[in-house]
Amino acid sequence: MNEPSEAKLHFLDYWRVIRVRSSIALLVFLLVMVTTGIYVYLAPRIYIARVTMEVKPDEARVHIFSDAPMQGSSDPSFAPTQFEILKTTEILYPVIDQIKLQERWGYNGVPLLREWTLGKLKRIMNVSEVRGTNLLEIAVKSPDPAEAAEIANTIAMVYKERRVADQDESVSRGLGQLKEEVDKQREKVQDTSLLMGTIRGQDGVIDLNPESMETSDIPENRQVLGDESQVQDAKVKLQQLKTQLAQIEKLKPEELLVALHTLEIDDPTVTKVLPLYQDAVAEEARLLNSGLGENHPRVKALRAQKAVYAEQLDEQLRALRDALARKVTLHENTLGALQNQLGQSRSNFQGIKNKSAAYTEAKNKYINAKRVLEASETRYYTARMQQNITITPAKIWQPAEPPSMPSEPKVWLYMLVAAAVGAGLGGGLAFFLEYLDTSVKSLDEVERLLNLPVLAVIPRKIPLLHRCEGDAPDAEAYRILRTNIEFNRKSPDASTLTVVSGGPGEGKSTTLCNLAFTCAKGGYNVLLVDADLRRPSQDKFFGVENTAGLTDYLTGRMDFDEIVRPTGVENLSILPSGILPHDSVGILNSQRMSELIQHAKAAYDLVLFDSPPILGVSDGSVLASEVDLVIMVVQHRRFPRSMLLRVKSAVANVGGNLLGVVLNNVNVSHDQHYQYYTNYQQYYKTPRKPEPARAGAAHSEDY
Repeated sequence: MNEPSEAKLHFLDYWRVIRVRSSIALLVFLLVMVTTGIYVYLAPRIYIARVTMEVKPDEARVHIFSDAPMQGSSDPSFAPTQFEILKTTEILYPVIDQIKLQERWGYNGVPLLREWTLGKLKRIMNVSEVRGTNLLEIAVKSPDPAEAAEIANTIAMVYKERRVADQDESVSRGLGQLKEEVDKQREKVQDTSLLMGTIRGQDGVIDLNPESMETSDIPENRQVLGDESQVQDAKVKLQQLKTQLAQIEKLKPEELLVALHTLEIDDPTVTKVLPLYQDAVAEEARLLNSGLGENHPRVKALRAQKAVYAEQLDEQLRALRDALARKVTLHENTLGALQNQLGQSRSNFQGIKNKSAAYTEAKNKYINAKRVLEASETRYYTARMQQNITITPAKIWQPAEPPSMPSEPKVWLYMLVAAAVGAGLGGGLAFFLEYLDTSVKSLDEVERLLNLPVLAVIPRKIPLLHRCEGDAPDAEAYRILRTNIEFNRKSPDASTLTVVSGGPGEGKSTTLCNLAFTCAKGGYNVLLVDADLRRPSQDKFFGVENTAGLTDYLTGRMDFDEIVRPTGVENLSILPSGILPHDSVGILNSQRMSELIQHAKAAYDLVLFDSPPILGVSDGSVLASEVDLVIMVVQHRRFPRSMLLRVKSAVANVGGNLLGVVLNNVNVSHDQHYQYYTNYQQYYKTPRKPEPARAGAAHSEDY
């Protein structure tokens, strides 16, 4: 059952430490905040410019040796590979040379080394991927916003140009290989043509049409040649139709116009709709780049129109495919019939074929080689035409622009971290100082350390009571002190009392002044003796002259009655210190001082002596040994505990009777548990006048 209260007590102790050391903690907090603010203010402003571009894997725009479809960009290593490519010297060196970064980043006209420029450029750039897309973002940091945008755009342009150049080189290399095959086929045609001419001369073969399979010698020969020609034409036509069908199967709607023109297919619907579709695509890109959002009405309307065009193109493309497929089937049937007819003609011609067999074979090779050459040349020139179809592997969608606001330093983040660090350091320093502080912090510490009772707790900033009007609440603390003195002194005859402290400034003179006033108000006939000869203060408190006083009595120049003066307070008289002669050090340690104490004790109910600090000055020890009672004033949270022990020891060494301790100058707002000892102030609040009773309201009074 005690654990919750103990935990609460511990928390309140921690909070008390923070409140007591709040000035130090606040100072550290402000220093951290101000230092961070100055750093943020003086730190260079860094601007970040970003360019967004779309990247695709390298694709052959013309498939020369196969009809495989284009491969998609689903390779998970593609984006990381591009990140590293963008940081290579093949990309960054041209950027450095193009915008002259060596000279720009040089010092005093001396260009920066190329390797150092490359390292700095790598440090200020960052490449990231937009998740779920083919978009890459290139970010560049620089104190100059225009420079950041220029570098980012240059990197993107150099990368784009390099990708296009690499792809063009790959396609050109493929076309070169195809051209080599065409040249080889042309040489083969020349060789077969030469062989055919040689055989014709040797065998005396007469052929009026050597460039075709038709002969003028016999009808059977012409028939066979005619049938073979038809079969070959049908094959070529069938091959062309299959090629067209295969090409159309791979086409996209936006590639229809160029492809149909290359394949010599005239379709009025495609010619009309495709430009409209391309215009819609361009207009959509323009609207998006102008700042319109995805859900803007104009963008939605344009996309709907584009979808209609795309649907029309898709329908026309399917119609073209179906038509070509029907043509292919028809020509396959025709080719089968022609092949049957050719077989019959060859059977008829078999008898007369032996004579011209060698020539016919050579001519067939020549004609076939020539036709293959023509087909190869057609394919080569078609591929060259398709090379002009633009397919970019990298496209810049959003160029970098000079940013208007800096991205670094992030003021709110720096200040937030500084606030956390400042609060932590301030709190830590407060607890560290509390750990190092060996002064008295509580009543328990005083009583446990000195083995003496605490007679009173005096709050901070209590004024001189005799200057206050009326009955001040602050006087109650001294009434408590007066009461404790009355009950703790062993004999009613113990009427002489002094207040001592270990060092100056602990409030003993003020405490003694207010105690004297309180005792006088309580009916005691009180004499206040200012025995602090080096730093007298009681005369100033009560506004009396200090031209004559205790020193005059001790030197024998004046009698006791001549130096006692009234204070203006009933039952309270004062004996000023007087002027201390230079040759009278230690004057309190004399027979005259003992006589004065006895005389005053006989004439007054209470005699209170104000003394100097007991440590370092002998006068305090003399007074402690002469008077009946000694009270120690301890200022809250000021001097270390060892000093209090020395004060107690000093009083004990001279035989003084140490009655108790007054804990002075307590900050009740910081140390809340002292409020239990000072809560009397609420009883001194002036009660408010009762308000007139209203109809229907109960009568109440405030006390």
